Amino acid sequence: MTSTNTDGMNIKFGPFEVTRQVFLTTPHSYGLVNLKPLLPGHVLICPHKPHRRLLDLSPAETTDLFSTVQLVQKLLARLYFPDPSDLQSGSFTVALQDGAEAGQTIPHVHVHVIPRVKGDMGEAMDEIYVHLSSEEANVGGALWDRERPRPGGKMPRIEDAERNARTMEQMIEEAEKFKAVLGEMGIGNSAKGSERL
Repeated sequence: MTSTNTDGMNIKFGPFEVTRQVFLTTPHSYGLVNLKPLLPGHVLICPHKPHRRLLDLSPAETTDLFSTVQLVQKLLARLYFPDPSDLQSGSFTVALQDGAEAGQTIPHVHVHVIPRVKGDMGEAMDEIYVHLSSEEANVGGALWDRERPRPGGKMPRIEDAERNARTMEQMIEEAEKFKAVLGEMGIGNSAKGSERL
């Protein structure tokens, strides 16, 4: 069952209790607002079980995790895209750092979902996309016989310690806003997930 009600629950993100920051629960996953968002609407989707790595999830948990990511994308598009009724009027950065060497700072699988709009980070390019389009990471260089596509946007490291942490009150307020919009989408305290993908 997909719900926005966390009453009586004790939800943890790694060792941290985050129940009051959670805006959505599903059978295997939950969505929570971010302590240090890169951009407005930057949230995390996590499995309920504190799996350290993506390969530790069962097929049902993996399906639920990414179905929840898609549902949350619909939610965030309603709040942050220029045309909330048009899912093509904005974009998303969806990132999963799978292990410490990949930048994961909390040993609990989590997917970052970040709504993006043109110009949200200035004119510079996202560093990850610069590396992916370089010769180092170019698997099919011969296929680009003229000009390679140029990536857009600029995204700093996802786990950036220099970003300011928000207060619990700010995070609860955002979680409540997300719950209200999910209610408008037919997802609520006892909804069966009619809006699910």
